[in-house]
Amino acid sequence: MCTGLSRTACPLRLFALCILLSHAAAYFGLTGREPLVFLPGPFANESPNGKAHLKQCEQMTLTRRQKRLCRREPGLAETLRESVRLSLLECRYQFRNERWNCSMDGRGSLLKRGFKETAFLLAVSSAALSHALAKACSSGRMERCTCDDSPGLQHREAWQWGVCGDNLKYSTKFLKKFLGQKRVSKDLRAQIDAHNINVGIRAVKSGLKTTCKCHGVSGSCAVRTCWKQLSPFQDTGHLLKYRYDTAIRVHSVTNSATGETELASPRRHSNTGPRLRPTELVFLEESPSFCRPSRYSPGTAGRTCSKDTSCSSLCCGRGYNTALHLTTLSCHCQVRWCCHVECQTCLQEEEVYTCKKH
Repeated sequence: MCTGLSRTACPLRLFALCILLSHAAAYFGLTGREPLVFLPGPFANESPNGKAHLKQCEQMTLTRRQKRLCRREPGLAETLRESVRLSLLECRYQFRNERWNCSMDGRGSLLKRGFKETAFLLAVSSAALSHALAKACSSGRMERCTCDDSPGLQHREAWQWGVCGDNLKYSTKFLKKFLGQKRVSKDLRAQIDAHNINVGIRAVKSGLKTTCKCHGVSGSCAVRTCWKQLSPFQDTGHLLKYRYDTAIRVHSVTNSATGETELASPRRHSNTGPRLRPTELVFLEESPSFCRPSRYSPGTAGRTCSKDTSCSSLCCGRGYNTALHLTTLSCHCQVRWCCHVECQTCLQEEEVYTCKKH
């Protein structure tokens, strides 16, 4: 199930490798070449309740303990599917103008290395699951959790007014249980993976806001109901992309006081400067260029680029082809009484730039 991974690192990487990759490929029937927007929804004519969720749990590539957790919670299988959808789409969006564009090709090989891209995949995967779990709780799709239980929030009032806080406390607790994070490993790669997984969870936490709704006569705020609400997942994606751009290369050092191995950066020493922050993504080795096809990516040949902003970097100095495409758009629109808009259809020539192969 986790071939090529150390026994220590396997449980921590299981979510990103076996859920994000194997689950997405086998469970969704992907070949690795489909656009991510074609990810299907739930099984046709199947409800996540009853025996259907047991079938979904068995079809996923999970450990025995994770399958047991999945079977206990009827809403978990569908929540895992939603987290896969969130992470894949957000990863593709954030890297749409980069040489590595979160392609499914080479994903398995990539996750076995210690690149910056691996760090992002782990972080966005854990963030997506944390976000999806919290949303599933507040929407009533999970049986073992309810609304956010922050002090001062009355659940009965929240349901009465049609609001329910996103239960991030439960999702974080459940996520750590699901991933099996119990103690710090001595394995350097496992420490890096655990650190980056927690960066993703913290990114979701940073987007938790308090939202309030007023109730009263004539719109007065005599009564106010407040609840916790997560930011849109794209906000989390933007934050993690920034963490990727500022990621820090690390190595292991031995703590003289405790004798335990810790992560450290050549730019930061515990005696002369701040230690690694828990919000920073870290990586072990420099990434390949991703310019040419390799075991990690299909390369950039044929990729569409912007002449003024991205072609120079994306095409890796090979140059780009220019083609004219005809596109249709609405034009000469007029408002007609009453009340609709009539438009004509116009053709427009558009220059499209694609990276050359050689």
